[in-house]
Amino acid sequence: MDDQEMQLKVRRVTDKFTESMYVLANEPSVALYRLQEHVRRSLPELVQHKTDMQSWEEQSQGAIYTVEYACSAVKSMSNSSFCFKNIDSLLHQAIRMKEQISSSQGRSPLVSAPHAPSTSS
Repeated sequence: MDDQEMQLKVRRVTDKFTESMYVLANEPSVALYRLQEHVRRSLPELVQHKTDMQSWEEQSQGAIYTVEYACSAVKSMSNSSFCFKNIDSLLHQAIRMKEQISSSQGRSPLVSAPHAPSTSS
């Protein structure tokens, strides 16, 4: 084998080795560049989705609070029937007492006010 031929083979081997080292050294950089490119493209859309989701969450929390407040109001209304019955009983007692007082003073019992004549055309 001749010296020139040997140098050519050595050069080819070293060129291939250098090329392989270059590819291996740059592969992580290329991967990171691709990741950066992807993030740069998709990040604004993801931020917009996050903002929308936070807004929807706030609206949902407000609606949930409103519904819970309405439910508690309805429950308290249904629990207040005892109070209304008590008020009704007290009103009846007051009317009877007023009638007793009026009759003991010689007056007629409570009489409802006469209705005003209706003017229909």
